Amino acid sequence: MSLLRALSTSATSTGKHKVLVIGGGTGGLTAANQVYNLLKARSGAPADGDIAIVDANPNHDYQPGWTLVGSGLADKRSYRRPLDSLIPKQFAHIKSNAASFEPGTNQVVLTDGTKVAYDYLIVAPGIQINWAAVKGLPEALADPASNVASVYSYETVDKTWNLVEKFQGPEAVFTQPFGPVKCAGAPQKIAYMADWYWKDKGRNVHSTFVTGMPTMFSQPMYAGKLNIIRQDKGIAGHFNTNLTEIRGETAVFDILDGENKGQKLELPFGMLHVVPPMGPPDVIKKSPLADSVGWTDVDEGSLQHRKFANVFGLGDASSLPTSKTAAAISGQAPVLAHNLVSLMERGQVGSALYDGYTSCPLFTGRGSLLLAEFKYNTELAETFSAFTNQSIPNRFFYHLTKDVFPRIYFSDFIKGTWFGRRTFFPPQYEQ
Repeated sequence: MSLLRALSTSATSTGKHKVLVIGGGTGGLTAANQVYNLLKARSGAPADGDIAIVDANPNHDYQPGWTLVGSGLADKRSYRRPLDSLIPKQFAHIKSNAASFEPGTNQVVLTDGTKVAYDYLIVAPGIQINWAAVKGLPEALADPASNVASVYSYETVDKTWNLVEKFQGPEAVFTQPFGPVKCAGAPQKIAYMADWYWKDKGRNVHSTFVTGMPTMFSQPMYAGKLNIIRQDKGIAGHFNTNLTEIRGETAVFDILDGENKGQKLELPFGMLHVVPPMGPPDVIKKSPLADSVGWTDVDEGSLQHRKFANVFGLGDASSLPTSKTAAAISGQAPVLAHNLVSLMERGQVGSALYDGYTSCPLFTGRGSLLLAEFKYNTELAETFSAFTNQSIPNRFFYHLTKDVFPRIYFSDFIKGTWFGRRTFFPPQYEQ
């Protein structure tokens, strides 16, 4: 008897589900659909309610599009869908959030105290944005009269474009925090897009990019190219310098390294774009699922939890040592689906291994984009290198990212029928 059959249950009536998915974001939806599609292809469609998604958010956003909104190139409403409309009718949608995990008894406690049982758990709640970690930031973002904005939320992204559009100078400051953030290229993308707009309008605006990281980007080759692009645009740069406070129209930073380590840097600004610090969700950090830092502790190849065999994780909340992007999920989801379904059917995890693939499309101005692609150990994994130098921004990548990917995202990606560089062709793994 297969493990799947042995663990079968009337999920809808008992509150137990064969596969419980935490999070209805890119990772959760994509993984849930790929698991369902694979089970259907191998042994017939799972029963209604066998797969459940836990997420209280009423909406789902295509977050990579927020840079375009902040650049005046899109309406944010075009990137939002009601979450209910994206969850297949055969899935259960539990409109709550996880409050704690009890993997020893295969249960998740919801925010209302209800416990939901599972046979298998997929953990994909996304990353936590810590707005209040920068003193004065929440107040500045909420104040319509302040010149502080961010493309990192649906609520603040319009303010970003409003400020860019009217700003006359002289000094704009763009920040990136120390530590991991989702879409690690976005902090500088908005700086480049704003710079393009101001120059196109003939405005005398000077920009400064301040990052808590030691380089412009995690992959060394792209880091060098992006630093040249920044310099060619005349954008000043500060590295190892982390925003800690907004005091009126002054941004206050901690210097993290170098001869001035431990000192403060204060930069007056006319406009400030902030990327807030991010980290693992508190619900993961405080749970038995967490690694020493607080991320979901999964094997970097199989995506199976290191301690609990029936738990898998992917996406921004995972411990996977790669950039936190939607493109990374396109490489992670097929691996997770294969290995989880193999465990369900045969009692052992499958042979699929995630190689760390991720992609960061970096807008460098209107009509130009640098497409960074790499995998674990920052090894290049470029899709188009046989046809073009991907470290040189071009118009084809710009329109691919701006016009094509958002459509594919809603029509195929989160439905589990898009496989990144493999497009519509799923990878084939040995059993």
